[in-house]
Amino acid sequence: MVRAAMAIAVAGIGLTFGMWWMYFSIPSGELLRRRTDLSFGWGYGHLALYGAIAAVGAGLHVAALVAEDLLAVEHGGESHVAIGVPGAVWSIAIPLALYVGLLYLGYAWMVGTFDRFHGIPLAASGILLVAALVLANAGAPLAVCLAVLMLVPVASVVAYETLGRRHLVDVLDGMDD
Repeated sequence: MVRAAMAIAVAGIGLTFGMWWMYFSIPSGELLRRRTDLSFGWGYGHLALYGAIAAVGAGLHVAALVAEDLLAVEHGGESHVAIGVPGAVWSIAIPLALYVGLLYLGYAWMVGTFDRFHGIPLAASGILLVAALVLANAGAPLAVCLAVLMLVPVASVVAYETLGRRHLVDVLDGMDD
């Protein structure tokens, strides 16, 4: 149980930091300064974003319940959770995908176009989400699936930190035209 609890705690912290970093990679303040007409939609758009964040937390709670159930079964008890590891992974993957999608959609809305540059981190995020689900359905341990899910925001963070900063300057400069 200690290993499962540690995996869930690490995944929770990793997802939180990764999601936070993704959110603050978007220069919302600068974009809203240039496009004040978007502030109302930007503000209310956060309702869905906050819902996705809360749902990721709820998914981590489901993962903890599944881990507790797996431990009980391992020690000869009865299973009380019907969804198992695949269900726990789905309960995190769906809201995490929604969060990532909403961030990219919000950025595209603020700059007025879908940026082809974002195709790479979006594709990487999608591959990681699918990999976690495939691993869960193949019988991989919950900790492994959580580690893969924790990498989903890392794809966007790495893309932003390596190439995205320069690209973002170009986008902002293009908005001045």
